[in-house]
Amino acid sequence: MWLDRLAGQASGSGSSTPQSVSRSYSPLPRRTSSNLSPYVTSQRQGQSPRGSSLSLVSSESTASLLASSRRPNGSGLKQSSAPAAHPTSSIETLEKLLRKTPSSAPTADSDILDSDFDLDFDFAGLSLKELAASQDDVDALSITPKPQKPSDSQANMSTDDSDQAKFEDLHRSINACDDILNSVETNLTSFRNDLASVATDIESLQDRSAALNKRLENRKEIEKALSPLVEELSVSPEIITKITTGHIDETWPKLLTELDRRASVHQKKIKEAQSKATSDLGPLLEKLIQKAVERIRDVIVAQIKALRSPNINAQIIQQQNFLKFKDLYTFLHKHHSQLAEEIALAYMNTMRWYYLTQFTRYEKSLGKIKLHVLDKNDTLNHEETTRMASVLSTARMTGPPHDAFNIGRRIDIVRASEQPALSSFLAEEDKATHYLEVPFRSFNLALIDNAAAEYTFLATYFSPSLSFSHISKNFNYIFEPTFELGKSLSKALISDTYDALGILICIRLNQHFAFELQRRRVPAVDSYVNATNMLLWPRLQVIMDRHCESVRQLTNATPAKASKSTAEQAKVSAAPHQVTQRFGQLLHGILSLSVDAGDDEPVAAGLQRLRTDLEAFLTRFGHSFGSDKRKTARFMYNNYSLILTIISDTTGKLADEQQRHFEELKTAYQDGD
Repeated sequence: MWLDRLAGQASGSGSSTPQSVSRSYSPLPRRTSSNLSPYVTSQRQGQSPRGSSLSLVSSESTASLLASSRRPNGSGLKQSSAPAAHPTSSIETLEKLLRKTPSSAPTADSDILDSDFDLDFDFAGLSLKELAASQDDVDALSITPKPQKPSDSQANMSTDDSDQAKFEDLHRSINACDDILNSVETNLTSFRNDLASVATDIESLQDRSAALNKRLENRKEIEKALSPLVEELSVSPEIITKITTGHIDETWPKLLTELDRRASVHQKKIKEAQSKATSDLGPLLEKLIQKAVERIRDVIVAQIKALRSPNINAQIIQQQNFLKFKDLYTFLHKHHSQLAEEIALAYMNTMRWYYLTQFTRYEKSLGKIKLHVLDKNDTLNHEETTRMASVLSTARMTGPPHDAFNIGRRIDIVRASEQPALSSFLAEEDKATHYLEVPFRSFNLALIDNAAAEYTFLATYFSPSLSFSHISKNFNYIFEPTFELGKSLSKALISDTYDALGILICIRLNQHFAFELQRRRVPAVDSYVNATNMLLWPRLQVIMDRHCESVRQLTNATPAKASKSTAEQAKVSAAPHQVTQRFGQLLHGILSLSVDAGDDEPVAAGLQRLRTDLEAFLTRFGHSFGSDKRKTARFMYNNYSLILTIISDTTGKLADEQQRHFEELKTAYQDGD
C-alpha cells in the first residue's frame, strides 16, 4: 500500500490544495488540475506524517485514477495483486524500487525520503506475498489502523470502490446520452424528411388553390350571367311554405309582391319564348296565386265581420288590421277583380250600417238638449210686454229668459276650434238650456271628423286598385244615409226659429268645416257642406226679411206728421228708441261674426235692407217733434251715436263700412244740432 503512496509522491506536484476546516488532516495526497496522479503527498507543519488519517478522495479524482491505472508502473491494490499483470513477486518488486537511485526516478518530485518509510501498517499477520496473493480476498481484508493514525489502505480501498461505482454510473449516463442523441438524430432526420414532404404538399396546395380560385371566378361569372334566369324560373321553398301555410304577418305582403313579380316575368317569358322550365313553372305560380287569393279573402272577411261587433271602434280596426295589410287587397284585385269588388261591397254595406247606427244614436242623444225658443215675436219692433204676454198665452216659454239680439259669449263656440264635440253621455245628462248652434256643431263636427277619416282610409286602402272617382262613389254610398240624417237635424233646428245670430253662427261653423275638409284633402264631403249651406242661408234671409218687415210695420204705424199738441210733443223724449238698441245689438253680433266676410255675402245685402228700413223709421219718428228741428236733430244724433258706440269694437271690412256710414250720419246731425 505504501508503494502507491511512493508512486503518487513521485508523480505529484509541489503544491497542494488546502483542506476544509471541518475535515481533519489526512496524509492522503489531494489531486490538482495539473497532475494525473490521484494522490499528492502533503505535510502539515507541526505534525508527523505518521499522524495522517484515512480520507476519501473527491469525485474530481475519478479521471486521474483512470489515467494512473493505465500507467505501466501504476500502483493500486487490485492491480498489484493480479498475478497475470505482475509475474514477479511483490518482494522482488519492492527490492527493485529500493535499489533505484534518485537519477533513475521518473521525475524530480519522486525522490524517496527516509521519512516516507516511517509508516506503520497492519497486515493482519500476513506477509507481502500472502497479501499480494490474496487478490480475491481483498474486500474481506480488515486493515485496522492504530487509533491515533487511520489506515491508508482502507481509505484507498474505499476510494476505489466509490470511484468504480461512479465510473459505472458515468458509463451508464454516457450510454443513456448516446441513446438519447441517437433518438434525437433519428427524430431530426425524420423531421427533415417531413419538412421536405410538407414543402411538397404546400406547393401542391398552392397549385390546387390557384386552380380553385380560377374555377371560382369562372363560376361567379357563370352565376352572374345565369342567376337572373334561374331566379325567374324558380320559386324558393320558403316562399311556397309561407304563402300556403304560414302565419299572415308583416312579411306576408312582401311575399305577395315577390310572387306577383315572378308571375309578371313569367307572362313575359311565355310571350317571348316557350321553354320546358317556363312550362313547368306556370302551374306552380298559378296554384300559389289561387292559394294566396283564398287566404286573403278569408282574412278580409274576418275583419269585416269584426266591424259588426257591438261597441267596436271601427277606426282602430282600420288602422291596425286593414291598412297594415293594404297590399293584400291590391294583390286580390289584380288577380281576382270580381272577388275584390264583392269584398269591397261587403265592406261598404257594413260601414254604411255602422255610421248610420252610430249617428242615429248620437242624434237622439243631442235631441235631449234643452234649447231656447226664438219665434216670430222676437223681432225688432215687438214690445217686451206684448212679447211676454204672447209667450205666456201660447205657453211656449220652455227655457230661461234669453236675449235674441245680444251675441254675448255665443261667439266663443266659433272661436274654440279645438273644443271636441259633445259626447252622447254628456248630452243626455246636460240639464242646461242652450242655443241651436250647440247641437248643430256637435253633430256636424263628429260627422265631419268621421267622414274625413273614412275617406282617407278608402283612398289609402283601395288605391291604386280603384280610381279616386270610384272611391268617391263608394264614400257617398257609405255616408249617404248619414248625411241625410245630418240635414234632417239641421232642418229641425232652423225650421221654426227666428234666431238670426244662431243661424249665422251655424253658417260660420259650416264654413270652418269646409276649410278643414280642404286642409285634409277630402273633397267628397263638399256636397254635404254645400247642402247644409243651402239650408242655412235661405233661412237667414227669411229671418232678416222678418226683421225688415217688423221695422216697416213700425214705420207705417208711426204718423207721418205731428198730430199732437205742443205740450204733448214736449213730453216726447229725445232718447234713443228701443228699436235702435235692438238693431245696434243685432248689428254688433252680425259684424262680430263677419270679420273675414266680404260685401258679396247675403248677410251684407240683408244688413243693407235692414239699415235702410231703420233709418226710414227714425226719420219718420223724428217728425213727432213737430217744428222743433233742434230736438229732432238731437233724437237722430242720439240714435246714430248709440249704434256707433255699440259696433265700435268690431273689425273687418264689413264693420269698417258700417262704422263709416253711421259716423257720417252722426256728424251730419251733430252739425244740425
